Amino acid sequence: MPDTRPDDAPSRPLRVLLAGGGTAGHVNPLLSTALALRERGCAVRAVGTSEGLEADLVPEAGVELSTIVRVPFPRRPDMDMLRFPVRYRRAVAQATEILGKAGADAVIGFGGYASTPVYRAAKALGVPVVVHEQNAKPGLANRYGARFAEAVALTFDSTPLAARAGVTQTVGLPLRPAIADLARTRARGADAPRLRAAERFDLDPGLPTLLVTGGSLGALHLNDVLTSGLPAIRRAGVQILHLTGRGKDGAVRAALREAGGYGRYRVVDYLRGMEEAYAAADLVLCRSGAGTVAELCALGLPGFFVPLPIGNGEQERNAADVVAAGGAALVRDRDFDLTAFERDVLPLVGDAARLEAMAAASRGLGHVDAAERLADLAVRIGGEKG
Repeated sequence: MPDTRPDDAPSRPLRVLLAGGGTAGHVNPLLSTALALRERGCAVRAVGTSEGLEADLVPEAGVELSTIVRVPFPRRPDMDMLRFPVRYRRAVAQATEILGKAGADAVIGFGGYASTPVYRAAKALGVPVVVHEQNAKPGLANRYGARFAEAVALTFDSTPLAARAGVTQTVGLPLRPAIADLARTRARGADAPRLRAAERFDLDPGLPTLLVTGGSLGALHLNDVLTSGLPAIRRAGVQILHLTGRGKDGAVRAALREAGGYGRYRVVDYLRGMEEAYAAADLVLCRSGAGTVAELCALGLPGFFVPLPIGNGEQERNAADVVAAGGAALVRDRDFDLTAFERDVLPLVGDAARLEAMAAASRGLGHVDAAERLADLAVRIGGEKG
């Protein structure tokens, strides 16, 4: 339909629909991108499922959420495979209706169950698609979307995914604003965040600090190795901030009591604002989910990665680029034991020269402005097709 508005009529804002969700690792980049789009005057809304974390986190952030049915792709012959075609068609029909009512000018997909039906609907309606792949090993949904996407945006240079006929570029992972703000502050060399974090966790800001975290759910294997290493930690005089995971602090606290305590060991089960812990850290012992790797690179923080030993090895691949650059070290989960901790981790905490070199290498791969770059890409593509 031709535009019949008078020449002096104000143009409507670009309408961008964001698809994805499931875990916080997918929802947080979506929300950061939504914020960047709004700062550019765009109208945004999201599509997800009612089962994923987006059902709570997206509305809490003030972004309108429409839901479609969750349709996992069946991995083996069973009843779900027989039901899949009908459920998938239903999800595509729901996505088509949402896109039509929204009048979307562009779609940004972040992968996950909601993205495939939205990609399919956008293709049928002629709405341009931007795919953002956060992992070094792309998922099924984004591999499908990349076949006809106008653009594919990557977190890691080494990710084997490209737009078949569009542009492909590395933008990084859209960061939560608090993490991006800390990264910019650290780049200026300001000490204030570290001093505030030291006060928050009762740490000595003058001592090198090892941050141990397995994410919000924790990592029992990391917790067990740390507690078995308490005598070595005490001998080394290392300062520890240990985020055990929600409800998993009891065993660590008990081990500390049994060992006679250690005044430089702080235990926290769950922390909503990870930027506070990052601000205190000189080295981070952690898993290597895409979000964690991207955050450490943006912050210029050295990492010691112990990839989660499930899935198809995607966590090890996420860490590959920064490990190859010298910004992090990695030990596989099966090889991470007390010997590896005493041999590889503890000496590194006190090696200021090596940590400084690792920080520089890590920062060299960081993208603080990923949300802005992804938003600009979508605005350009949506505007060109509008």
